Amino acid sequence: MHIVICIKQVPDSAQIRVHPVTNTIMRQGVPTIINPYDLFALEEALRLRDAYGGEVTVLSMGPPMAENALRKALSYGADRAVLLTDRYFAGSDTLATSFALSQAIAKVGETFGTPDIVFTGKQTIDGDTAQVGPGIAKRLGLLQLTYVAKIASIDLAAREINVERRCEGGMQLLKSRLPCLVAMLEGTNEIRRGSLQDALCAARSQVVKWSAAEAGIEDLTRCGLRGSPTVVKRVFAPTPRAEKAERIETAEKTPRDLADELVAALFTRQPELAHELAFNNDA
Repeated sequence: MHIVICIKQVPDSAQIRVHPVTNTIMRQGVPTIINPYDLFALEEALRLRDAYGGEVTVLSMGPPMAENALRKALSYGADRAVLLTDRYFAGSDTLATSFALSQAIAKVGETFGTPDIVFTGKQTIDGDTAQVGPGIAKRLGLLQLTYVAKIASIDLAAREINVERRCEGGMQLLKSRLPCLVAMLEGTNEIRRGSLQDALCAARSQVVKWSAAEAGIEDLTRCGLRGSPTVVKRVFAPTPRAEKAERIETAEKTPRDLADELVAALFTRQPELAHELAFNNDA
């Protein structure tokens, strides 16, 4: 079984600052990490490889420094790393990114074997769009399973996969055909600690680097800024709220008393809300 997982190197959100004049993210001096959501997908891919055999190929698109994230993934136990890097990819939005990655995945399939499963994280912490995974699936014609909380089983002979997918109001049990794309939900597992042998292999391994041409991308107008209809006008921090939290106390500490106090305080602050609720109940 061949598994491809897409990861992204992102700025550490705990140390991101916004420029006070330009209102843009200040990336200088900010350490980079593997997108935390991608680690859940990576661990799940490694577990499937350990259980069913095969190989795990880690793919990333980014500047040359993104090689650090790929070597980190290798140290966790991935078998192969591919970096898609070219100046033509600069400024890509989710549409251009999904196009470039889908082309690279097709090239990975031609070079190292057709993938049975493509993994992504639910989203990235720098974009938070959750669009790249579904975009890749659409471009490659793959069945997509999003918000997956658990992979219950895989039948390689029947080419079927059974997953648990979290949805609004509960959990769905889905059966799908392979190949497919799986976007893993956060909190589903915990990334392993790579062994010493994996760390040594990661240091010695050669990260495969492809330019746009080497990845087989012919239409460069669909990459980078030229292929990105989305424009970020500015980034800004939310304005701190001036109101302070109001503390409500009641002599009787029963849930009923607390609820009554909260409802009374809410209607006092927003009297129109009581009128709207009464009107809806009458209707």
